[in-house]
Amino acid sequence: MAQIVAGPVYVVGDNVDTDQIIPAEYLNLVPTIPEEYRKLGSYAFAGLAGGHPPFVTDGDQTRYRIVVGGKNFGCGSSREHAPIALGAAGAKAVVAESYARIFFRNCVATGELYPVESPARLVGEFATGDEAVLDLDASTLENRRTGKTFSLRALGEARPVIDAGGLFNYARQTGMIAARREDERSA
Repeated sequence: MAQIVAGPVYVVGDNVDTDQIIPAEYLNLVPTIPEEYRKLGSYAFAGLAGGHPPFVTDGDQTRYRIVVGGKNFGCGSSREHAPIALGAAGAKAVVAESYARIFFRNCVATGELYPVESPARLVGEFATGDEAVLDLDASTLENRRTGKTFSLRALGEARPVIDAGGLFNYARQTGMIAARREDERSA
């Protein structure tokens, strides 16, 4: 399936940890409850240090579809709430030089975000608000302001899992686990 993510980028630096992405005080929100899922999105990047514009400016949604980060994105505590908060806010992908392994795995497991690695440092190539086009099939990120296109690492076997909406949906779609029956969903 062709996958293009287009829209404004939000630029952060190195070592953005999960406390900056979603502070611990909001971890009592349950992502499987729709109103709490939306509320979780409203707190995305609430712990980010000053100098950055607000990530969420319209209630519980962001205008930024792509986060551009540096090295070690998603380090710190292991919390699936971090990629869920970004996805609930409306972000679709993070493009960074490297990821904390647990954040990368949580992106894949939840299906909330595409965590794409860049061999080049991109935080100096983009400014927050720049329009960008992420082509997951071609593994490229284009900065529409500068006209530059950057090669990225392909997501490989993680991509179909994220495309499916996460690990459990992928397992159901591929027959690894039985599909949930309607009567089990309402219990």
